[in-house]
Amino acid sequence: MIFMPHNFLIVWLFQLLSVGVLGGGIYILYEWYERELVGTPYLVAGLVMFLWSFGGRFISLPLLRRPGSEEPKFMRSKTVQRLLRPDGSVLQVEFFGPEDGQPIILSHGWGPNSTVWYYAKRQLSDRFRVIVWDLPGLGKSAKPKNNDHSIEKYARDLEAVVAIAGDKPVILLGHSMGGMINLTFCRLFPEQLGSRVAGLILVDTTYTNPVKTCIFSNVVRKLQKPLLEPVLYLTIVLWPIFWLMTWLSYLNGSLYITVELSGFTGTETRGQLSFAGLLSALGSPGVLARGTLAMFNFDETDTLATINVPVLVVCGASDIATKPVASDRMKAELPYSERVTLQPGGHMALMEQNQQFAEAVSTFSAGCS
Repeated sequence: MIFMPHNFLIVWLFQLLSVGVLGGGIYILYEWYERELVGTPYLVAGLVMFLWSFGGRFISLPLLRRPGSEEPKFMRSKTVQRLLRPDGSVLQVEFFGPEDGQPIILSHGWGPNSTVWYYAKRQLSDRFRVIVWDLPGLGKSAKPKNNDHSIEKYARDLEAVVAIAGDKPVILLGHSMGGMINLTFCRLFPEQLGSRVAGLILVDTTYTNPVKTCIFSNVVRKLQKPLLEPVLYLTIVLWPIFWLMTWLSYLNGSLYITVELSGFTGTETRGQLSFAGLLSALGSPGVLARGTLAMFNFDETDTLATINVPVLVVCGASDIATKPVASDRMKAELPYSERVTLQPGGHMALMEQNQQFAEAVSTFSAGCS
């Protein structure tokens, strides 16, 4: 699942519900043991609530989706470079495909790590040099010692990845927050556009504070200051507790519901839903909260008109995290752009409609080389 400002509160509420179910089950069992609650129904109810808290995923997942023919797995490369950054963070950069192929640098969204590119790595690395990296604090990349999770920091990290990508101009592909990083990169390093960077691919992303382009944006914008930001700061302070709550919601299966609602449209496979759920549970809530707060300050509206390289804008037709209207705006203001809509597809259409996605990326990238 991608952590965006609009769904952080929903995730938090489901986590509280998970704690409530577990606590309720323990309470009922204790009262039954103390004979304050008498009867087999109380024992059964307490056991069901307790067992569901740790094994509900094994029931809910098969009910939600059927298995597919090629389910995603944790796939990492043996060709790796570790980049030490001035702020103490260490970037895990992995390489797939032929060394002389057109390099494509894939920047993932906020929440998972670079293993989310399972299908892209398999479907593109036969002809392209696919380069993936874990954003600091996620996957195998160490977080910065100064706790700087700003998008500007990540754009400078991306510049370091571009520097080791080889002699050929690269294509920058970013999903969700990864697309925001790409746009910030264009503002910070405009001299690299056309020389080191041959083109951009912006996938299910936005050009401004994502609360302005998500579903129910009017309500979410009003909740940003009084509710969303305090919850995020609380998450930073109490991150170990929130992490335990996250894993509890993963075990009981309720996390799959938030993943389904925020990222998919119902055509995803059982393995895709399970994989996305596990990826979302692996990220530290403290890191995720800091990055989400950074998105509130994001605005590259004025940058769009300055990008002088070809841009492919990709959007899931039913994306609620960054509604298609954001892609419409980018397509209209980018000087050299084209638009592809994946359908049916939501915010995780790169996984749900992976064949469509790979074909669009391949066609565009071949034209940039």
